[in-house]
Amino acid sequence: MRKSLLLATAVIFSSAVAVSSTSVVAQETTDDGGEATARLITDEIIVIGEPSTFGATKSEIPILETPRSVSVITADEFLDRGALTLDDTLNYTAGVVGNAFGFATRGDSTNIRGLDAPQYQDNLQVLFGTFNNARVDIYTIEQVEVLKGPASVLYGQAAPGGIVSTVSKRAGPENLGSEIVFNAGTFDRYQASADIGIDLTGDGRLTARVVGVFRDSETQVDFVTDDAVVIAPSITYDDGRTSLSLLFNFTDRNSDTSAQFLPLTATACGTDAITISDPNICATATGRQVPPSTYVGDPNFNRFDTQAATISVFAMHQFTDFLSFEGTARYRDNEADYDQAWFAFLADGVPRLQPDGTGILRSWFRSDAGSSQYAVDARLRAKFETSFISHEILGGVNYQDVDTFDSLSFLNLPTTFNIFDPVFDGSEIPSEAMFDALSGRLENQTIATDVYITDQMNIGNLIINAGIRYSSVRSEDDTTEQDDDQLPVTVGALYRTPIGLNPYFSYAESFRATVGTDLLRGTPLRPRKGAQLEAGLKYQPPGSASYLTVAFFDLEEDNLVEFIAGGQTQPGLTVETRGVEVEALVSVSDFAFDFDFRYLDAEDVDEEGVAVTRPSLPETIASLWTMWQPSEGRLSGFRLGAGFRYAGQNESNGTSLITGMPIRVVTDGYTVFDALVGYTFDNFDISLNGRNLGNKEYFSTCLARGDCFPAEVRTVVGTLRYRF
Repeated sequence: MRKSLLLATAVIFSSAVAVSSTSVVAQETTDDGGEATARLITDEIIVIGEPSTFGATKSEIPILETPRSVSVITADEFLDRGALTLDDTLNYTAGVVGNAFGFATRGDSTNIRGLDAPQYQDNLQVLFGTFNNARVDIYTIEQVEVLKGPASVLYGQAAPGGIVSTVSKRAGPENLGSEIVFNAGTFDRYQASADIGIDLTGDGRLTARVVGVFRDSETQVDFVTDDAVVIAPSITYDDGRTSLSLLFNFTDRNSDTSAQFLPLTATACGTDAITISDPNICATATGRQVPPSTYVGDPNFNRFDTQAATISVFAMHQFTDFLSFEGTARYRDNEADYDQAWFAFLADGVPRLQPDGTGILRSWFRSDAGSSQYAVDARLRAKFETSFISHEILGGVNYQDVDTFDSLSFLNLPTTFNIFDPVFDGSEIPSEAMFDALSGRLENQTIATDVYITDQMNIGNLIINAGIRYSSVRSEDDTTEQDDDQLPVTVGALYRTPIGLNPYFSYAESFRATVGTDLLRGTPLRPRKGAQLEAGLKYQPPGSASYLTVAFFDLEEDNLVEFIAGGQTQPGLTVETRGVEVEALVSVSDFAFDFDFRYLDAEDVDEEGVAVTRPSLPETIASLWTMWQPSEGRLSGFRLGAGFRYAGQNESNGTSLITGMPIRVVTDGYTVFDALVGYTFDNFDISLNGRNLGNKEYFSTCLARGDCFPAEVRTVVGTLRYRF
């Protein structure tokens, strides 16, 4: 039944793409394999997002000629869809789960093909450690790119599910437009932004750009703000053969954490949307359910304030028609002050609240954390032909030195705080002496030195991509120092057909160094290693702006780490995920459709072959975004968008420490609707975005350990944009 549904979906959208080609008369592709454009009869130009040199693939090779799954979301696209965070930009992307743990202010937790995805910016990893970084503001980025599957040949240490890469706004002769933007929305959200491009010499050789954001905002959770100040100036020299850019970004965010770890007894036990296998968990629950705005911290104590200062250098030089250099270098310094209180987690299977809603213990957590990064990625690109083979060879060197630190304290104390009748008087906040007595500092340094090479070969209609990387990683923490050397490889092939239907196949590997000692074996922890097989089809009718991609994948990662009392161990767990993704972008006259679908089977498998479903991952997700933009007539300048997002149920499994029986918590799926109405006239653009228009209250996931995560409620934001 499932295979029939997938086949029918592919056939339907293949037909839609073919029909749409009748409204398009020509397609143009830049000579260097850059962004593809399609010209309609009306002479309006529609630009399809393509990978960029400083993006996920480190190349401008078009998506339809890449034997891997790649998705690109431009700023125009994610802003039209009402995105407010990086997670939001990925809501309409096949194979990707953003907002897996509901509405979040601490950061962006993206899952690709069943595994957590690291975040990169301008070719270099941007986040290290946990809750010690300032979150990227999406107004400062040009586009978001997703490379699915293992990416260790291009990036070294990386999760096998894929990576999320953002491309920064920076100065250049093509970026001389300017705008001022004002936003106002629900939860007293007010934001002013500006993007100013300046030609300093009058001939485009020396340009400057200043991007800035000021935001004063409450959120859907009581007492939790989302205030930010961002300034990102850049300057670029470009004479046509040499380009050199300097970008500075300072981000200051003042907030609290929206994740309140709400107990099952005050959430899941009061709704039919959550199924809990262990009846003891809800035995004392009254059926009362707290709203998504519930706050269980203390506004006199809680905070999550972050700062980041980043200096990036971009360089490109064209030596000859076939040889060029490009590279990125970065210094980044992060700081985070994180204080939070919540109802303590007791033994699995034990309710965390008394029947009247009063807690038993309350956790108090303090963390002063941060990280610093020195990194460079420099590479040569050569384009040439040997006999009947056309090559694009990329050879690079990557160096990265990252330090992370965390001074933290953690206390569990008796409490009289009641979730149904909260009092925020600060009376339960522990003294500074209590925090100091339990304070500890953790430090870690990782130095990686890598060399890599890839070759994209065109042999007639056959495209072959192969690559290999040597990676040397030295990691050191408070107790352990270890070295890891890895040699991941990748290979893929794609065949171009005259009708635009391109089948492909690829194999790729990944690794992640793991620092520490196996507590049970007394040996250093082994690197986590992953591998993926992927096969699929990419289809674009000749002369069309529309395209369809279908990908089947099977990947695994072994040497998973399990945390036990007193340390860590590697018990022989392997992640196995397999599934199918469908992505279709269809243009028909003044209408555009973006359809995405994913089916996923993801399990953790132990040495005996016993499999457990990976937590908080819906088996099926689907979305459709539709845009109508009249190209002529009285309604020219008007745009209307509407979309839905669907996710199936997800589950979390554990074991009760009271009965010894399994605990299975199943969270129902959901469907929510988003919309846009906008109008452009003269130099002005006005728009109104709504997310979760029906104000559906639901949980993104609930965990067997004892807590639930409310999802984003209805959010409406109006925007006034002036371009000059």
